[in-house]
Amino acid sequence: MKSICLRLGGTLAAAALAAAPLAAMAEPAPVFTPATAAPRAPDAEGFLQRWLLLEPIVKPNRTNTGFTGTYVREALTTQYFPGQFGPVPKDGQVETVAGTPLAWHALDSGLWDVKLFDFARDLGKPTYGVIFWAVTVVDSPREMTNVRLAVGSNSASMWWVNGQEAAGLFGDRRMVMDDVLSPPLTLHKGRNVIRGAVINGPGLSDFCVRLLDADGRPVRGIRLTTR
Repeated sequence: MKSICLRLGGTLAAAALAAAPLAAMAEPAPVFTPATAAPRAPDAEGFLQRWLLLEPIVKPNRTNTGFTGTYVREALTTQYFPGQFGPVPKDGQVETVAGTPLAWHALDSGLWDVKLFDFARDLGKPTYGVIFWAVTVVDSPREMTNVRLAVGSNSASMWWVNGQEAAGLFGDRRMVMDDVLSPPLTLHKGRNVIRGAVINGPGLSDFCVRLLDADGRPVRGIRLTTR
């Protein structure tokens, strides 16, 4: 399990906190840190934690129909900026969407899931009624076949590997690890580009992505870059 939560009530909680040495009360991991120049491996369970994230695109949502497959597909395949499915963007690169400049940020997630709501909030950007774009580069030491992209997202999302649609998560859903698996795909030797777009209405927004082999185990030996 990714997390375990314990709740202590009243006096018991106060006593436990008082007894805990200050050194043991470690600061929580930061949600995001700037990506480094060195490639990064996935975490122990295979989750991809290095991403280029675009500041959110404002997209008021149609509340009468919800995030149907048709609506989400239309919203996430619309071209909002030139090169949307082109070259990998650079850290700090600016796109102009409907007259609004939006920057890309190369970041490492301190958690197994990528907290898009926190990303937008910390930049003072809109958090509701928005679309987030995410890109990462997977460097594979060899060609790997029968690999599946495993995705969870809050809310709906679509994902592409090397320009081909790999997974779609539709409906107003909560993020669950490995919620949707792609059909079997091939990782090329060298660079492989994964793109995702997540649409959010009200509430929090995040995603998690990993690559699984034919036996359902995390793919090993790959490295993540933003170039």
